[in-house]
Amino acid sequence: MRRLVIRPGGIGDCILALPAIEELRADYLEVWVARRNLPLIRFAHRVEAIQDTGLDWLEVPDRPPPTPLIERLRKFDSIVSWYGANRREFRDAVARLRLPFHFLTALPDVPGVHAADYFLQQIGRGHLAGFPRLDCPRWDGGFAVIHPFSGSPRKNWPLENFRAVARWLERRMPVYWCAGPEEPLQNAVRIENLYELACWLAGARIYLGNDSGITHLAAAAGAPVVAVFLVTDPAVWAPRGERVRVVTGGAMDDVMAAVVSLLAA
Repeated sequence: MRRLVIRPGGIGDCILALPAIEELRADYLEVWVARRNLPLIRFAHRVEAIQDTGLDWLEVPDRPPPTPLIERLRKFDSIVSWYGANRREFRDAVARLRLPFHFLTALPDVPGVHAADYFLQQIGRGHLAGFPRLDCPRWDGGFAVIHPFSGSPRKNWPLENFRAVARWLERRMPVYWCAGPEEPLQNAVRIENLYELACWLAGARIYLGNDSGITHLAAAAGAPVVAVFLVTDPAVWAPRGERVRVVTGGAMDDVMAAVVSLLAA
C-alpha cells in the first residue's frame, strides 16, 4: 500500500493531527504539509512542502494540470487529504482525474470533541486517545520559557502579565523568551527548525504561553506547560500532555497557581 497524506494548516493544526497521520502509516507513506511543519513529520518515508508540489494547479480553470503531478498522484493507492476538502473546484478536478482522494474536514465540527480525537475518528480510530508526541531527548535545562504570541491578538494574554510572571520566575531560575522569525520581541530565542525548537523546549522546567502552535509544540515535546486560553474552547483545542495545565479567563491568580503546581509536581 502506497499512501499520501496531505495536511495543510499551521503548527498547532499539524501537531494535533499527528496521531491520526501516524495511524495512517502504510508500506510507503508520503506526507505533504506546510513548509514550516516539515521537521515535525519524522515517521514518513518522504515529506514535502505542499507549496512545492504544484497541487494548486489541479483546479486552475481552462488549463490542464501538469502531467508529472498527475503521474505522481496516480502512483498512490490512497490519498488522504485535509487539503481542498472545502473547495468544490478542487474536489471536482480530483474526481475528473479519477485520483484516489479521500477528503477529511480540516477543522473539528463536533462540539466538545478534542481536535486530536476528532482527527482520529475521521480515519476510523476513534477508540484511541489523541496525544501528540514528538520524539525529543528529555533533559533538565532548569530554565523557564515564555512565548507571549499566537496566531491572533485576541488569543494573547497581556504582555505585562507575562512580564510579571517572568519577574517571579527569575528569582528561581533563568527565564528565556521565545519568538518566531517575525514576532517582535527583543533578545528572544529564535529557533526556526521546529523539531530543534521542540528539543530545546523539552529541557524547560516550565513553559508559559497562549493558545498557539508553539504551546502545542512544547506539550508534544513533553515540557511542563501552562497554556492561557482567552477565546478558544480548550475542550477542543487545548494542548495535550502529562504535564499540561490550561487556564481559562486569564486571571493572574489562576495562572500563578498553575505555574506553582507544575513546579511543585
